[in-house]
This record gives sequence, structure tokens and C-alpha cells, in this order.
Amino acid sequence: MKEIAQKTRTAAQQLGILSTSARNQALEAIATTLEKHQKEIIDANNADCSASEGIISKALSARLLLGENKLKGAIAGVRDVAKLVDPLGTLTLHRELDQGLILRRVSCPLGVLGVIFEARPDALIQITSLAIKSGNGVILKGGKEAINTCTTLVKIIHEALSHTEVNPDAVQLLTTREEIKTLLSLDEYVDLIIPRGSNEFVRYVQENTKIPVLGHADGICHLFIDESADFDKAIPVTVDAKTQYPAACNAIETLLVHSAIAPKVLPLVAEALTDKGVTLKGDKATQTIINCESATEEDWRTEYSDLILSIKIVDDLPEAIAHINHYGSKHTDGIITENQNNAETFLNQVDAAGVYHNCSTRFADGFRYGFGAEVGISTQKMPPRGPVGLEGLVTYKYKLTGNGDIADTYSGNDAKPFTHKDL
Repeated sequence: MKEIAQKTRTAAQQLGILSTSARNQALEAIATTLEKHQKEIIDANNADCSASEGIISKALSARLLLGENKLKGAIAGVRDVAKLVDPLGTLTLHRELDQGLILRRVSCPLGVLGVIFEARPDALIQITSLAIKSGNGVILKGGKEAINTCTTLVKIIHEALSHTEVNPDAVQLLTTREEIKTLLSLDEYVDLIIPRGSNEFVRYVQENTKIPVLGHADGICHLFIDESADFDKAIPVTVDAKTQYPAACNAIETLLVHSAIAPKVLPLVAEALTDKGVTLKGDKATQTIINCESATEEDWRTEYSDLILSIKIVDDLPEAIAHINHYGSKHTDGIITENQNNAETFLNQVDAAGVYHNCSTRFADGFRYGFGAEVGISTQKMPPRGPVGLEGLVTYKYKLTGNGDIADTYSGNDAKPFTHKDL
């Protein structure tokens, strides 16, 4: 493991100084080679899916499946990343401290990323493309359920990179659970850990490494149908936010409904959701309006990642906001309302990385935000927050150029003043 990390770091140092065109050419080579080997990739994925049948949850099975359309989408995503503005070498501060003493703040790669992700092989393609574009090496560890797919993908990526200026050692794959513990100890070589998985797993990572950790533990997202909601918007948005891809972390798990309109809107929402196969759970007030299972305190804290939705009736906007801020995971929450003041209050007071008005929470995604792809979603307060694309994978350094200048010139009774002039 240490040798792998050393190789990745050396390759990352080489990668970080390559030109924009060299990195983009590497991404095009990856996209082209993945297209060439589509059948091999799908065959490997079919083997993983067959081996996991009946063993893993429906949500995990949905993430594991890499069909033709999803694979084509992932390949298109590689090319989308190549089209993005280069995040490296961006000048964010240019200041004269004194005549001939010039300070610049310039963006640069983080170094080596350690990314531990669930059984979702298309994430490997996204993460690798973002790492190369941002000049970072990456050590990948996918879920054991996707081992054949991930191994095949990295082999193909290495084949592609061998014909470019990017050293294939910049992309490494771990295949055993035991290697995770070792990876977390390699703070000398790894600059950022990005875990994607259960709450329990993310907390394990956070508690067992000195390396900075970026990620989110839960995806407990909410939608609030306000008193002034337009039903023609509320119903399709609710259905989309729950059913468009229920296994995703940005699918809603709890629906809050204003008591003033609950008798009218809830039967319509319930019919639309049950037509899509959604099991409904509701509080006592909800159960007096629609036929559904009883929701418990635990349901408000549960990420189902499935066709299950808990429903609660609230008396006003403050109660909805209070519920979300208490039970939510700071991921993505939305409001359906025609009252602009209520919308602004919700957007300002809900504590989440994404706050939405009159649209589905399923838009919380790096690709949909125009980031090309994402390495994950962060719910922490410090940036990067929300879907993390290229901007979250770079840092910056201060470059100071002088002409024999010394600090002593600017101290003491005869101190020379700084000019501090922005250029």
C-alpha cells in the first residue's frame, strides 16, 4: 500500500504540471478507449450483478447496474469534464507589496485523493476524469459488489493513459476491505479522503484518519408543500423527487404538507405516488386524510433509498423549517409555494447545502449543475459544499517574487511602508 501511494504521489506531481491540452487529451483517450471496450465493461458488470442478486438491497442493485445507457452517459461525462475551464493556474490575487515585490495567489492541485465509494462503477469514471482534469492522483476503492466492473474499468483507463503524457500510476485501484484501514493511515501521501457510503461508514472514516475528509453521511432530503402551492407544480415535483431515482441521495425521504391544504392536496399526491409503487407512511393527521402506514419518530431520521416516503402535516412555515433543520442531513431540501416571501424565508433559514424553490431535489448533482461530474456531495459547512466538482479538488498557493527583499526593511523605527497595491 505504501508503495502504491508513493507511485501515485510521484505520478500526481508529474500530472499537476502538465498543460491543459495534455490533460484534456488524456480524458479524450479514456473516453475513446471506454467506447472501444463497452461490451467488456458490460459483461464484467453483468457478472457483478449476477453474483449480488438476492444478496444486496434494491437501492444498491440500482447503483451497481451499469447498463449501456448509463455507460454512454458516463463516457459523455468524461468529455464534458474535458470541455470545462481548467481549474489550475487561476490567478485569484495579484498584489504589489512594494515596488518589485509581487504577490500572486494561484490555484493548484491538492495532490492525491483517496476515494472510497459504494457499489456504483460509473462513479469511478466520473472521479477519475475529475482527478485528471484537476491534476490530482487518485486511489480508488469501490464496493466489493462491483469488483469485476471496477477492475475492468481501471485496466481500460490504464491502457488509455499509456498512450498519453499522463502516467497511469496516477490512477490506482484497491480491491480489498483490509486496504481501507491502511489507506486511512497514509497521511504522508494522501491529501484528501472522500468516502461515499452509509452514515456508519463515513463516521468510521472520519474517526480513523488524520487526513482531511470530505463527504456526507446521510441524504435525508425534504420537500414542503406550502399553503400557497400550485398543485400543478407540487404533484409532479413530489413524484419526481421521490421516484425518478429513489436510490439516489438527493431523493426526498419526507414530505411536509401545510395543514390548510392537506385535505385537498394529500389525496392527489398519494394517488400519484402509489401509482408509482411508493409505500406511504404518515403521522396521525395524515392518516385521517389518506390510507397509509403509521410513521414513527425513527422514520423522520431514515434514509430509505427506496420507494418509501414519510409524510407529516405541519401548521406553518416555521414548523416545516424547524422539522427540516432538526431531522435533515443538510443535503438538499425544497419548498413548493407561490408566496415569494415564504420561498425566500425557506431558502434563507433551512440549513442545507442545497435549498430549492418549485423544483425537484433531484437536481442536486454535479452534472446537472454544469460541473461535468462530481466526486461526491459534501454537507459540511466549510467549502466545498454541495456537489463537489473541479473547484473542490484544487487548493492554492501564494507565490511571492522579489529582488533580494528582506523583511527587516519593513520593521522597526525606520520601517518602510508597504504599498499594498492590487495589480
